[in-house]
Amino acid sequence: MIKKILWGILVFGLIGGVFGYYKYTRIISPNVPENLENNIVVIPTNFSFNDVVQLLHENNQIMDTVSFREVSEMMNYRKSIMRAGRYKITPSWSNRSLISHLRAGEQEVVNLVLTHGWLLSDVAGKASQSIEADSTDLINLFQNEDYITKFGYTSKTLMSLFIPNTYEFYWNTGEKVFFERMVKEHNRFWNTNDRLSKAKKLGLTTEEVYTLASIVEREISKDEEKKRVAGLYLNRIRIGMKLDADPTAKFATRDFKATRILYKHIRFNSPYNTYLHRGLPPGPISMASIKSIDAVLDSEKHNFYYMCVDPDNLGYHLFAETITEHNKNARKYHRWLDNIEKK
Repeated sequence: MIKKILWGILVFGLIGGVFGYYKYTRIISPNVPENLENNIVVIPTNFSFNDVVQLLHENNQIMDTVSFREVSEMMNYRKSIMRAGRYKITPSWSNRSLISHLRAGEQEVVNLVLTHGWLLSDVAGKASQSIEADSTDLINLFQNEDYITKFGYTSKTLMSLFIPNTYEFYWNTGEKVFFERMVKEHNRFWNTNDRLSKAKKLGLTTEEVYTLASIVEREISKDEEKKRVAGLYLNRIRIGMKLDADPTAKFATRDFKATRILYKHIRFNSPYNTYLHRGLPPGPISMASIKSIDAVLDSEKHNFYYMCVDPDNLGYHLFAETITEHNKNARKYHRWLDNIEKK
């Protein structure tokens, strides 16, 4: 009898040991492929557990879905709505390592690069490439006057919120989180390097500085000329002279690819067209780079009111104090341009 009991205990122990070892291997054995090709998994908001398993399986990021499900239950990873995010995973990880990583929400940041787009739709399109909010959600928010006015913006001035730079975000960023982060970055930008006091000395608001900077941005390709051109436009503003800025005519007509401003551009009726209206447009015509903003704030002091392209030094300009001098420069440029077109 005792022998039977001992044999029973032994058999039971062996069965338990085998079962325990089986469970143990399900937990610690590699389940992420050693030759992992895609080491980033992006889990969208509102994904279910089954969605996550299917995603990992379709991405070839786990080899055995059954063991992943079992260990997920054991580690209390499975939820009705799973934690969203963008995660980097490592080849040959075990179920335990992978689940611990996903459960902890240890996301990889993404670099969101804002560049010099013309329109708010360009900002939305660029941002949506790096965060979860799609371009439609972002545009809808940008057009929500009730929302943006809480932060002091209108649909015309909103572009001045965005300072072109590289920003770190978590992928699962929604449109409002993105917007409010941009507000913080905007405030941080203007509160450094005495930018607010410099704007005040010019008699301009930050939105007006940005608006002028956006014209400088689209007018000038050489950074070394930006301060001079900014000073020229400020001179015109001071005496009530129209800016006659080509980029504003492009923006007004939305003819962004135009290489030469024609009569149809300069006569197009729009408050943004500085060939028709004095002073600054009602808002930015583009994103403005930090160099262009600082060029306005630290603009060159001079007596220039006119400029035209220098045909002998393409990319640069000839500056003039008088209309007589400017007309001479302009004739030189147009002769060069006519010769180019004949060829």
